[in-house]
Amino acid sequence: MMLRVFLYFILFSTNLYSKEIPIIVISAGKTPQSYSSVGSQVTIIDSKTIEQSSESFLTDLLNNEAQGLNIFQLGGKGTNTGIQLRGLPKRYSTVYIDGVKMNDPSASDNGFYSQGLFKDSIDRIEILKGSQSSLYGNGAVGGTINIFTKKGKLGNHQNATLRTGQNNTQDIFYSFDGADEKQNYYVGFNYYSTDGISAMSNDNENDPYENNSLTANHGYKISENNTIENYLTLKDSYLKYDEPTAGRDDTLNSSDNIEAHYSFKFKNINNNFKNTFGFSKSATSRMVTKYTSRQATYEGFKNMFTYLGEYNFNLDSKIIYGSDVEFFKAKYPTDPGIVKTHDEEIHSLYVDYQFRPYENIYATIGGRNDIHSTAGDEQSYRVTGAYDLGRNSKIRSSYGTGFLFPALYESGQYGWSNQVADMINAEKTTSFDIGYETYFNTLDLGFNITYFDILVEDPIMGSNITSFQDNVPGAENKSKGIELATNWTDNKKLNIGFNYTLTKSYSGMDCDKPLKDAFGYKSCIDLNNGWIDSAMVRVPLHAFSSKIDYQINKDVNTSLMITYKGRTRDYGTVNQDSYRDQILDEYFLVDLASSYKLSEGYKLDFSLKNVFDEDYENANLYTGTPRIMNIGLKKSF
Repeated sequence: MMLRVFLYFILFSTNLYSKEIPIIVISAGKTPQSYSSVGSQVTIIDSKTIEQSSESFLTDLLNNEAQGLNIFQLGGKGTNTGIQLRGLPKRYSTVYIDGVKMNDPSASDNGFYSQGLFKDSIDRIEILKGSQSSLYGNGAVGGTINIFTKKGKLGNHQNATLRTGQNNTQDIFYSFDGADEKQNYYVGFNYYSTDGISAMSNDNENDPYENNSLTANHGYKISENNTIENYLTLKDSYLKYDEPTAGRDDTLNSSDNIEAHYSFKFKNINNNFKNTFGFSKSATSRMVTKYTSRQATYEGFKNMFTYLGEYNFNLDSKIIYGSDVEFFKAKYPTDPGIVKTHDEEIHSLYVDYQFRPYENIYATIGGRNDIHSTAGDEQSYRVTGAYDLGRNSKIRSSYGTGFLFPALYESGQYGWSNQVADMINAEKTTSFDIGYETYFNTLDLGFNITYFDILVEDPIMGSNITSFQDNVPGAENKSKGIELATNWTDNKKLNIGFNYTLTKSYSGMDCDKPLKDAFGYKSCIDLNNGWIDSAMVRVPLHAFSSKIDYQINKDVNTSLMITYKGRTRDYGTVNQDSYRDQILDEYFLVDLASSYKLSEGYKLDFSLKNVFDEDYENANLYTGTPRIMNIGLKKSF
């Protein structure tokens, strides 16, 4: 029945509306689309915004520029950092850099920790909200973040940036790029070193961090219709870290990490057909030294073959189809001298039809089938619609199903003594959102509001007593809320942006957990805090931010960033009432930034974080960033 409906839409809804629509390259459908035709909520951070930012790292940039994201960090620079979309844990969202999925198969939840990604080599960021599993597969439930690195521009260019700050922080960036009629290339190098701050709020021991990163790409035009592209990212980082255990000497704790990601793409255009064949390869290695001096190395490997096809019926209708084959493997130390290896596969097929049934209505309908080597088959679907109201206004809505397969750690019997791999099924999700956005020309005011509702069934979790990991029968994770964004400018000197998010989430994998922990305590608390008692961890009920940019003159620009996050629930530790959950206090932060154009090609940046030196935690017992000042000098030549 579903196939017949799908074929009907293809055959009978290819009417041509030749009205030209400005094209903006976005990834909502894995193909260039006009923003006005997209039914999913999407946020675009362009190259100009990235270039003008005084931040060094991607997550700091997202904190300032993106709506509806929640980012937590377990201490200072280099410590574990997670990006949460729509009130769900980080593993329910996917991150891609130049088409390479940035997850670590050796991580306990197969999630992506986003610390250590520099923003200097990034050209564009596209954040898609809601279920994207029908296009992006496993884990794309809260949304998908697509990151595109810079490419060479015509001619030959060099750029250099030197930043310095408190805690003996040194940050160096250098890049060179170029292009001609046949090829383009880009190479960017980052070096970052700091004595750091203490990750824990209960000691004063600094945690130094060092990061060396390389981003490179090369494109070559074989013929008029055929091109090849190569992308490479490397990262070598070292961190001294703390653990939330009072009285423990953590001076030996360290993590030495290496990451490498490579992708190759061959693109062919043949009349109305576009074909892209790709291959990507990733490897990660984390050597962890504990306070006992014991070392353990965790390794993850991933190979992926992709095919993406596109057929354009006309200006308004096209079909996207493709296939992914993913092979991933992890090596875990289980006992001294014993390393276990486990590997799995996912084979996927998908199709997405984008069409214009009426002059002012744009729609997509798509589906996907994924076959996991141990967890079985999963199907996902999505339907989106956008209604162009005219005068820069539209109503958009999307509905989709998604899934999250168990991580290798969960299905491969690492650290969980009695797990039977084929007993774990994928978590199943449904997602709905509806939004309205407009731009009032007479007021120079942009307005965007979205309601979202996400349900996760059969969540996977474990027990402290039995070391058993499995789906929790009947349990549900829920997240619903409202995202509001406005932006006003006088088109001369002043620009004011405001974001607010209300998130009512419920953690069924914790609060519906059938077994109590070793201390007889069931997760979640009941202190009459309303939604916070059983909310997803580290997700505030209320959050807002505001950024005010003021162009003093043609050479000087200043920014004021205000951030508020309400109280949140988090897991406890052995030092806090036998692992009982905690409620973290709300906090309010103020940051300042300024840039000054010294002369042609030279620019001076200044930033002051946490102006009022507020004490805060966005994770239990992990300190927030204190007042820190940084100065940077940029040179283009």
